[in-house]
Amino acid sequence: MTVLSPEAIVASVRELPSLPAAVMELIQSMGNTEVNAEELASKISNDQALAAKTLRLANSSFYGMSRQVTSIADATTILGLRTLHSVATAAGVAGNFSKVRCQGFDFNAFWRHCIGVALCAQSLAQAARLEAGSAFTLGLLHDIGRLALASSFSEQYAQVLQYQREQDCFILEAERAVLGTDHAQVGGLIAEHWRFAPAFVEAIAEHHDPKPAAAARLSDVVHVADNMAHALDLSRLEDDMVPPLSTASWSRFALDERKCRQMFMNTESQHEAVCQALLS
Repeated sequence: MTVLSPEAIVASVRELPSLPAAVMELIQSMGNTEVNAEELASKISNDQALAAKTLRLANSSFYGMSRQVTSIADATTILGLRTLHSVATAAGVAGNFSKVRCQGFDFNAFWRHCIGVALCAQSLAQAARLEAGSAFTLGLLHDIGRLALASSFSEQYAQVLQYQREQDCFILEAERAVLGTDHAQVGGLIAEHWRFAPAFVEAIAEHHDPKPAAAARLSDVVHVADNMAHALDLSRLEDDMVPPLSTASWSRFALDERKCRQMFMNTESQHEAVCQALLS
């Protein structure tokens, strides 16, 4: 076992591809209802790569615009501030991580899964009357710990992936057996380092084991969305496994069969369009 200390993990954050200042500000302002629309549009517009990918996503079939969105200011008016916030954050995060060099780590499958979780999380948040834009972004970022481990500890994480294949177990079990920690804990440390709001740190850190609560929270949203995306096999990995589902988290959404089918259909119909916009 190669035990990774919290200090080593936090230090590894510096090795992650640096996000543009505009993207960091977008992430750190998640949940802030006082974000100024003009300031947000200006920050996105000043980063050409971010602006281009944001417009590509805004014009994808996912949003079904009746006319072409030609500028970030235009996107603010048509999509609305909260949606633009989510679109730009998604574009910035997916667009600024280069492919990791870790044997056995499938970069494309990783992002396909995260995009699937983002779409499922958005639908669940809407059903639970939670902030859908924040849920979408958290879905996209929920496995940031995996990316950090594969990027900064590539040799050790290759051993994790080999252990998973040999033991035919869940990735969480393999991480704990080989590293003494798991990607959810690592993701929580990164979220703290990036100064996410406490609720967002909690959602990432608990996405495999949400704490009990009286009503659905973002932690429940990400947990259930992660299970849904695995069940839909959106990563296209042959050995993809559906992790254990918290029945308490599931019951807090009170979803019937019709609602579930609708969520699955919406996610599957939107997934390829978002993948093409963010990953191409």
